[in-house]
Amino acid sequence: MEKPQKNTLKVVAYCRVSTDNQKEEGTIELQRQALKEYAKTHGYEVVNFFEDEGVSGGLEARPALASLFDFLEADEGRQIGAVIVWKLDRLARDLYIQEHLIRKLELMGKRLISSKEADLDSTDPMRKAFRQFMGIVSELEKAFITMRLSGGRIQKAKKGGYAGGGVALGYQPKDKELQLDEQEASVVKTIFTLRRKKRLSINEIARFLREEGYQTKRGGNWYASTVSYILKNPIYMGLYGYKDIEVKRSDLVLLTT
Repeated sequence: MEKPQKNTLKVVAYCRVSTDNQKEEGTIELQRQALKEYAKTHGYEVVNFFEDEGVSGGLEARPALASLFDFLEADEGRQIGAVIVWKLDRLARDLYIQEHLIRKLELMGKRLISSKEADLDSTDPMRKAFRQFMGIVSELEKAFITMRLSGGRIQKAKKGGYAGGGVALGYQPKDKELQLDEQEASVVKTIFTLRRKKRLSINEIARFLREEGYQTKRGGNWYASTVSYILKNPIYMGLYGYKDIEVKRSDLVLLTT
């Protein structure tokens, strides 16, 4: 066996046939042999073969295709330069799925090469236009998902539920809901006691907390701004806020006036 040249393009091959269309598509073995000859002719080194037999052109139940992408994601140092297929419809018959997978490969820094279709790169006008269109669709889909998530959170907040976001000192999220944390709550009570009863300034309170070894929510040092934020936070009086929504929750009351 000849040793590959130093600059040989390393590729992985993907083959697929469906049980109902083997007469049209040929067998896995025929595709494998065709890709071996194609790679040899073009000076490619085939590192691995991934083969789905008896599966549809959709993305469901394609174990070899899934393994191929796992293999590429684990390709440290970008050793693999491309994926080769016998025909583009072996990757998928549906144009939407084809372009989706091509885009996935591009994002991974891999080319797609077909032995039967000469030009699959983004300079092809129709494919470029389609990709741009799909980019718009993707952005709209992302916006739609964000809208639904945001809308759901707003509705949850209006009902007094925890809608996500930062959690104040004295509370912990559990089962997608806020609950009092007794250990942290004691720190909050100490801060309010030092302010209301001891009449300490926020700088003095911060210094006291640092000297006594108290930690913030994230385990950092205490500063005047951190103390001020806690003293002004209405959640300790049981007022839960999300965006411009504010709901009274008696179970979150940490302090009494």
